[in-house]
Amino acid sequence: MRSLAIAASEAASCTRCALSDTRTNVVYGSGDVTADIMFVGEAPGKDEDLSAAPFVGRSGKFLLGLVEEILSLTRQQVFIANVVKCRPPENRNPTASEVEACTPWLQEQLQLVRPLVVVPVGNFASRFLLQTKDGITTLRGTVYEIALADGFSAAVVPTFHPAAALQGGGADVIAKIRADLALAATALVERRSLAVGA
Repeated sequence: MRSLAIAASEAASCTRCALSDTRTNVVYGSGDVTADIMFVGEAPGKDEDLSAAPFVGRSGKFLLGLVEEILSLTRQQVFIANVVKCRPPENRNPTASEVEACTPWLQEQLQLVRPLVVVPVGNFASRFLLQTKDGITTLRGTVYEIALADGFSAAVVPTFHPAAALQGGGADVIAKIRADLALAATALVERRSLAVGA
């Protein structure tokens, strides 16, 4: 069976879109390949592009601090990925063609990790995973469900991007992120009990 390690090795030399011309590194993903919870962001930023690891910048560290506090899970106990694996120049939003080129990598990650809960971070990742045009303000606060593979599904709990809190959203946005992570924790407990009972 194909593994995440093999997929990551192949992704490291990906040239499916023009982002391969401007990236420093492919930021495939990291964490526990058997994690019950997976976090999905939009695309790597400058720090991620340089280190080849996701969520290592200020926003990522802030979010993972809350994850450790609320879910009692460390970076090593979750799996972290982005919709797009290479940094768009100047941190612009990925284009439709870039997302299309990168989609198979994320789909494969979801199928191989088989998380019980997926937390898309921000508008872009939430809209992508839920295939909707609704914004994060509308989507957050609810548990959704998506099919992954072979009849396997995952709960999806969208939340704000931590940058929204760090760039002026303040206490209100932080409180909402905390509430969403608590909702993800509850969904994780429920999914684990269902898995045990299956």
